[in-house]
Amino acid sequence: MTNTDINQHSTDISAALKAAGLQVTAQRLAVYHAVQSTPHAAADDICQAVRAELGVISRQAVYDALKAMSEHGIIRRIQPAGSAARYEHRVDNHHHLACRQCEKLIDIDCAVGEAPCLVAEHDHGYEIDEAEVIYWGVCPECQKKQANRNNT
Repeated sequence: MTNTDINQHSTDISAALKAAGLQVTAQRLAVYHAVQSTPHAAADDICQAVRAELGVISRQAVYDALKAMSEHGIIRRIQPAGSAARYEHRVDNHHHLACRQCEKLIDIDCAVGEAPCLVAEHDHGYEIDEAEVIYWGVCPECQKKQANRNNT
């Protein structure tokens, strides 16, 4: 990413924060950049990245920034079964593929068509706007490790 790209992206995030009625702070920008650079990271990992960039920042300040930005749709919070909450900068409607062994999580596009991608058999009066799907399996790296263990 060039300096021009970084400056434009920071301007876009600043505009998104302002549009959401949130104050643009160095802490929020650092939290966003940490989420962007390590998609699907847990809050503690994001906190470590922000501390590396800014120095001193409380864990609560990072949690507050994550909460505010996820509530306003600037970042997305996901929580696969058995996992801590994770955060990503991709906020469009998409799904995830999770490895049962190493817990690696990757983005995958929607299964079918436009949001919400899947149609519920009965909406029970809800106005459905999103379907969260997590496909579970074993990633290629873990498959290879398992095959190597079985061959020795």
